[in-house]
Amino acid sequence: MADAGRRKSLFVLDKPFVVMGVLNVTPDSFYDGGRFDSLSAAADYARVLINEGADVLDIGGESTRPGAEPVHTDRELSRVLPLVRAVRAFSPIPISVDTTKSVVAEQALDAGADWINDISAGRFDDAMAPLAARRDCPVVLMHSRERPDTMQHAPHYDDVIAEVCEELTASVEKFRNAGVAATNIILDPGIGFAKRFVDNIVILRKLDSLLKMGYPLLIGTSRKSFIGWITGAKTDERLWGTLGS
Repeated sequence: MADAGRRKSLFVLDKPFVVMGVLNVTPDSFYDGGRFDSLSAAADYARVLINEGADVLDIGGESTRPGAEPVHTDRELSRVLPLVRAVRAFSPIPISVDTTKSVVAEQALDAGADWINDISAGRFDDAMAPLAARRDCPVVLMHSRERPDTMQHAPHYDDVIAEVCEELTASVEKFRNAGVAATNIILDPGIGFAKRFVDNIVILRKLDSLLKMGYPLLIGTSRKSFIGWITGAKTDERLWGTLGS
């Protein structure tokens, strides 16, 4: 097992930019779904991400792509927990668990994860905020609307920046009122989540407005559809578009 005393800073925010390596152990994620259908394949890819410079490893067991169907808690746990344990056995890298379920988040933290990354910002599970407070861990609060299977059904904003900031502020208040320390909160504007093409572009152009909220930002643009719309590239050809964004 990796020595807990050598675990890296949970926030690793001692530099301007931190790289999150994403590892989806699902059959239906929009890019890597089904690529890591065994624990050994997923663990090997985790090593690749770490060796290539990932500062944080984000592990998810339920696809949140547009149109994705919900996954039962037991199945999500069976995907996530073995990989969290496997990575923790060979690396002290901070691990983020991508889940909207407090049960999954808590068991992943017990298995060695460090962060909670909740794309619903507590909307889907009222127990998530108290859990984050009780465990005193970093938590990513992402902006979205509806659920993954319905979020892209005609999303609309009159002022996307103002509305995203307002709704993220409400999420922050929910977690702060539950006892989560301000220093444990990270915000994610939710690129590609309940957003139109133009909304994604506006958000990226006006990140300074989000930074004024006073929290670190997580920006997930990797191979998203808006990059394909701009470049015409297929999902597995969008690396350069991702880097450019």
